[in-house]
Amino acid sequence: MNKAGLSYYDIVIIGGGPAGLAAAISAKESGADSILVLERDRELGGILNQCIHNGFGLHTFKEELTGPEYAARFISRFHELGIDCRLNTMVLDLKAEAPSGDEGSSNGCIKTITYSSRSEGLVQITAGAVILAMGCRERPRGALNTPGYRPAGIYTAGTAQRLVNIEGCMPGRRVVILGSGDIGLIMARRMTLEGAKVLAVAEVMPYSGGLKRNIVQCLDDYGIPLLLSHTVTEIKGKERVEAVVISEVDENRRPVPGTEKEYECDTLLLSVGLLPENELSRGAGVGISPVTSGPVVSESLETSVPGVFACGNVLHVHDLVDYVSEEAAAAGKRAAEYIKGGASAGSDTPCVPVKTGNGVRYTVPSYIHPDKAGERITLRFRVGDVYRDCAICVYLNDSRIARKKARILAPGEMQEVILSGDELRSFPDLTEIKVCIEAN
Repeated sequence: MNKAGLSYYDIVIIGGGPAGLAAAISAKESGADSILVLERDRELGGILNQCIHNGFGLHTFKEELTGPEYAARFISRFHELGIDCRLNTMVLDLKAEAPSGDEGSSNGCIKTITYSSRSEGLVQITAGAVILAMGCRERPRGALNTPGYRPAGIYTAGTAQRLVNIEGCMPGRRVVILGSGDIGLIMARRMTLEGAKVLAVAEVMPYSGGLKRNIVQCLDDYGIPLLLSHTVTEIKGKERVEAVVISEVDENRRPVPGTEKEYECDTLLLSVGLLPENELSRGAGVGISPVTSGPVVSESLETSVPGVFACGNVLHVHDLVDYVSEEAAAAGKRAAEYIKGGASAGSDTPCVPVKTGNGVRYTVPSYIHPDKAGERITLRFRVGDVYRDCAICVYLNDSRIARKKARILAPGEMQEVILSGDELRSFPDLTEIKVCIEAN
C-alpha cells in the first residue's frame, strides 16, 4: 500500500496477449519484484488463441507452431515465475500523476490505474511503471465507404476467424473478402477448408497488404483470385447479403465506370486494416504518431510519459508475432531498469530524432538517446509502396553508415536495420538519424 491507501506494484502491464506475456516474463527475469498483468479476456494469450494455423515461432523457437501452441509456451513460463494477473478485467483509466500525499516512486511519478471486474468491482491501484500492451483492433465496417444497406452477412475477418475457430460457427458459404491484410488472406484459406467457396479477394491498392507467403499459401494454392486495384462498390440485399459488385479503381482509388462485376454471395469479410488500441494512451497524455496511430517512443520503448512503455501492436502493427515478443521483452527489461532508478525519457539526456525519407513511412523508435542506448538498436519500419532492386540506407547527419540491398520491399512486410550504439556515441555532433530508400 502507498500513502493514499492504494495497492502498489512495481510494474503493471495492460494486456495479456503475446506482448504483455513477453514483457511480464522479461521484467520478472530482469529483477522486478511485483508485476501485475490486467487482461480483459477470460484467458491469457490474446488473439493467438483463435489463430489455429501454423507459422508462429520460426524466429523465437526455430520451429513452426500454431498460435495457441506459441502462447502456451509463454503462459507456462509466466506461471512458473509466479506473475500475478487479473482476467476478465477492463482498464478504464491511466493517470501519470501521483495521488495526493504520495511521495512517488524512485523516478518521481506514480501511475494510477483504474480498472473494473465482475469479482472486484471498481478498483484503483498504483504502479512505478506501466507497460502498454493492448494490441490492436480491426477497422470497423464503418470504414467500408460503400453506399447502400448493411445487411446481415458482413463481418470483419477477425470476427469470422473467432466464429469458425472458437465458436464452431460458419458465417457463410459463398464469400467475398475485401482487403488483403494477413487475417483476410488466412481466412480465405480457412473458409475454403471448411467447405465455403471464396469467390475473390479484392484489394483497393495496387499491391497486397499481407505477407507474400500468405498470398501463396492461402490464395494461390487454392485458386482464389486476388484482384488488385479493385474494391466493393455495391452491396445487394436488405436482410442478408445476396451479392456484391466489385469495380476496378484508378490511380486515385476511384471506381472506373464499366468495370463492374457482380458476385453472388452470402458473406462479405472485411480485412481493411488494423488500428492500435490507444484510447488509454491518449487519456494518459502519451504522444501519438499520426502515421502509426501508436505511441512515439525512444530506444527504450518509453513513451513521452516517463515510466510508461509501449510494445507490440499497440505501438505499431507487426506482421510476425515473433517480433512482437522480441520487442516486448525489451520493453519489460527497460521497465525493470526504470523502477530500479534508471534514467527516463523525462531526464535532460539529449535525444536524436530518427527521420524518414524516400518511401519510409515511419520508424520505431522515433528518437534515440545515444548515451543510454545499448550495443544494438533495432529500427523497425514499413515502406509506403512497392520498391524493387533498391537499398535501405541509414545516415548519421549527412554521412551514410549503412546500405542494405533489397530485391523487393512491400508495405505488407516490416523491415529492420540494426544500429550500433557505440557508433552513435562516437559520431561527432550527431543531430539526426535518417532512414530512406535509394535505388541500387
